Amino acid sequence: MNYEVAPRIEEMATHERPQERLESLGAKALSDAELLALVLRSGTPDIDVLSLSRNLVDDAGSLARLLTRSRDDFLNYAGVGRVKAVQLAAILEIARRVSAEQAAELPTVDTPDSVWRVLRSRVMHLEVEKFYVLLLNRKNRLLRIEEVTSGTATASLVHPREVFRAAVSAGAVAMICAHNHPSGDPLPSAQDIRITRQLREASRVMQIELVDHVILGESQHAIAGLRYYSFSQLSHRNSNFSWTTDYGYAVNQVFC
Repeated sequence: MNYEVAPRIEEMATHERPQERLESLGAKALSDAELLALVLRSGTPDIDVLSLSRNLVDDAGSLARLLTRSRDDFLNYAGVGRVKAVQLAAILEIARRVSAEQAAELPTVDTPDSVWRVLRSRVMHLEVEKFYVLLLNRKNRLLRIEEVTSGTATASLVHPREVFRAAVSAGAVAMICAHNHPSGDPLPSAQDIRITRQLREASRVMQIELVDHVILGESQHAIAGLRYYSFSQLSHRNSNFSWTTDYGYAVNQVFC
């Protein structure tokens, strides 16, 4: 392999070396190779630890892809002996287990009812509208919840760029939008329909799936006892509420 020529660690000014950079700037400021170098601690007479770490990361393509490598794979690298190969195998196995544990703890959000359960405690008794984005991975597991905007019930609360900025930042492949109606009635307004159409169109351009837009209310205040309204599943079809033809048609077209 032909690796990019970079300064050896002994050629760097003291303040540029990984340990000093971590102490002064924090771990987040370090590159993948620098972090790996701090774990390996030392190189050999032929290759310093930072160059060795760069070679390992560059050859794999990324730090994440190192997770696919085994102890025997590491033994093929100049500068990696039995001890370092075992160190690397142990460290990457820890990373795999932590990642698997975190993934298992992420709740699956794939129905309007699951959106309601996740957000209910946040929106109960609010006197203002808040707009949330639930950011999802490929398996519809919740990565995080972003509160995008907050304001009065009559104001225009959100613009698609604010929603998708949060999605891109989180590396989400899908998302569910949700907002509350302080009145408790979750049935959509004309403005809700309009913004949902805009979000739907933007999702196609951004190639980040808009799974649903859910309006949250309180069943005791809602027509037909609805506690939420789902644009995707059109929950009004399963209720006793009768839509007017024009209004029903407008909503039906949003997720077509």
